[in-house]
Amino acid sequence: MEKKPQRQAKRRPQPKKRPVKKRRPKKRKRKVTWKGRIRHLIASLVFLAIVFICFGLGLVIIYARQAPALDNNYLISSGTTTIYDRQGQKIFSLGLQKRQPVKANEIPSQLADAVTSIEDRHFYKHFGLDPVRILGAAVADLKHPDRALQGGSTLDQQLIKLSYFSTKKSDQTFKRKAQEAWLALQLDHQYSKADILKFYVNKVFMGNGIYGMQTAAKYYYGKDLADLSLAQTATIAGIPNAPSTYNPYSDLQKATKRRNTVLKAMLANKKISQPAYLAAINEDISSGLVPKASHAQSQTNQKAILADPYLKQVLSSAKQAGYDPYRSDLKIYTNLDMQVQTKLYQLANSNELAYPNDQLQVGASVVDPKTGAILGMIGTRKVDNVTFGFNRAVQTSRTNASTAKPLFDYAPAIEYLEWPTYHELDDGPYTYAGTDKELHDFDNRHLGKMTMQDALIQSRNIPAIRTLEAVGITQAQNFISQLGFTYPNNLELQNGIGLPSSSLQNAAAYAAFANGGTYYEPRYITKIVLPAGETRKFTSKKKQVMQASTAYMITAMLKDVIYSGAGTGRAASIPNFYQAGKTGTNAYPADVTANFPSDALMDAWFNGYTKNFSVSVWMGYDNPYQPNHYLTPAQSQLPIEFYRHLIEAISQGLPNQDWARPSDVATKVINGKTYYYLTADDDDASDSFSVPASSSSSLGGFASTTTSSATSSLSSASASSATSSLNSSSSQLSSQTSQTSVTSSSQASSSQASLTPSSSSSEETLTP
Repeated sequence: MEKKPQRQAKRRPQPKKRPVKKRRPKKRKRKVTWKGRIRHLIASLVFLAIVFICFGLGLVIIYARQAPALDNNYLISSGTTTIYDRQGQKIFSLGLQKRQPVKANEIPSQLADAVTSIEDRHFYKHFGLDPVRILGAAVADLKHPDRALQGGSTLDQQLIKLSYFSTKKSDQTFKRKAQEAWLALQLDHQYSKADILKFYVNKVFMGNGIYGMQTAAKYYYGKDLADLSLAQTATIAGIPNAPSTYNPYSDLQKATKRRNTVLKAMLANKKISQPAYLAAINEDISSGLVPKASHAQSQTNQKAILADPYLKQVLSSAKQAGYDPYRSDLKIYTNLDMQVQTKLYQLANSNELAYPNDQLQVGASVVDPKTGAILGMIGTRKVDNVTFGFNRAVQTSRTNASTAKPLFDYAPAIEYLEWPTYHELDDGPYTYAGTDKELHDFDNRHLGKMTMQDALIQSRNIPAIRTLEAVGITQAQNFISQLGFTYPNNLELQNGIGLPSSSLQNAAAYAAFANGGTYYEPRYITKIVLPAGETRKFTSKKKQVMQASTAYMITAMLKDVIYSGAGTGRAASIPNFYQAGKTGTNAYPADVTANFPSDALMDAWFNGYTKNFSVSVWMGYDNPYQPNHYLTPAQSQLPIEFYRHLIEAISQGLPNQDWARPSDVATKVINGKTYYYLTADDDDASDSFSVPASSSSSLGGFASTTTSSATSSLSSASASSATSSLNSSSSQLSSQTSQTSVTSSSQASSSQASLTPSSSSSEETLTP
């Protein structure tokens, strides 16, 4: 039997073996030690330092390339700044006749030792820069980054700064310092130490308009540098650090302290002996000092005497712009009108007005309403032998009394509430909210219902405060802030009858009424020409701060202040002359009234304007609390008379123009008197109420030049806009008063020692 072949079993394919991964040996974690971290930190800091240094060097190179070229003419420049009036006529030169330069070999070794000891004791060793001092200054800058960059300046750097750059602290930037250092290196390379010291000694400002140390020696001691004692030499060497403080005419105590600091530096630098040091510090600093009065007047020409307060402000403005007129050859062209300035000076210092005594002071400013140019100012009277003295036109902040009413009360009411000039106000009893302080007028009377126009013409207080309540203090303060009045704190209701102000602020603000509603920032300077010929021009910033209709309606009412029979400014009246104005007087605070007559006044104001000029005049005493330092009611007319004489003189030959009525202002004639309203109000019927004939006053002169034939009844309410409608017959105005506490008027006005006493208004007397 045949065997069948056996089937061979199929083998299953064996699965592929996965490759066995070889295990890598685990790396050991490197242990980080504190030494390694420190090395890493140091490396990072070094890298950052290198980057910082490279970046700094790069900036220095860039700034150095932009630096001006070193020029011998700049180093020896006279530092004589010349000031010109608006016609380009020279008024005054600083230091022109006062400089007496010395040669290098004429500088006494005693002076050289004093200067280098106090200013740069390594002067003869360094190469224009002193690394040790620079490092110290850098450390100070790092500690106080918010301050101006510190000194560390060598004499070379100081000379460069005096010759090329602004000395304003805010201009002490890294760029300026880099350029200063670069030029100092070049200076030290090109000139000998003796020449550099000579440039410095001849160039520095020494106070009182004096330049150069030889000139200062003659001025203060009547001697040459070589003839000064050690103590006198140290005094001269110490002045440049702060000329206005350390010169012996300003403050003997501070000048003595500075002199002794110089002597101590000389001793430490081994330039003088201990016995010489002791003898010098015990010498009276006034020993051998020439009396200042002996040469003060001879240095000033007649034009400069007339324009002294104006020139003082010009120099201050130049400094604010970053220029130093005492240390640079500048040509400063101004807006000064010598005709205006001369008349201001004459009125203040002659017998043209009946001043009660020589102690009564004046501050007056004149501004061009069309440009903001300050045409003239007077800041003192009957003060002789004073150069750049106290200027009451800008340096005082006495309360401007009722001259504030058009600015703070009535103009905002017209601008924001669209009140017509016939808007009804209540001159009834009034007590400040939340207090028992009752407000009174100068006559202690209440006249009842009256129009806004009559309230302003007669300068009534209670209607003015009620107007401010209706406007709201916040809105009113925003309004005057656009007119140059800025205050650190919120104002209060009582400021509706007086704002802390200067005559310049008042003149500039009223100019906006004169020109149709535009405020120009007042300015003294038109251009400055630098030594190299570069010219910088200045123009006033301007802003439309109110509608032309508001300015016109205020002007229409202020015309009647002068020309109506009831106006408080009738003494300013000039026949056939278009002008407007406002009076203001301040009475004494209640707590001191017992020391003065019942009608005594602290201050008297008058603000007046035409289309050509805006003028503000203040009169009063520097310390009105002294016996007999008060104004009588008759003397309170002096500012008005001052204004009338001035405006009449300076307006000769100029157009006598009235203000054109804007198209959106209409007129109403009621009982023979013209009132003004905005034509946005079409519904006259809803505004009517009757005005007694006794309350109207006839127009004087030609204060009303545009009238209407309409005989509609007088409206008591505003020509309202779509957003505000006022009840026509209500004597209770809606109170939008900000909730502020009522304080004495002394808290409302700025405090300037005896020159800004607290007060209340005479036309606006506060009775507790």
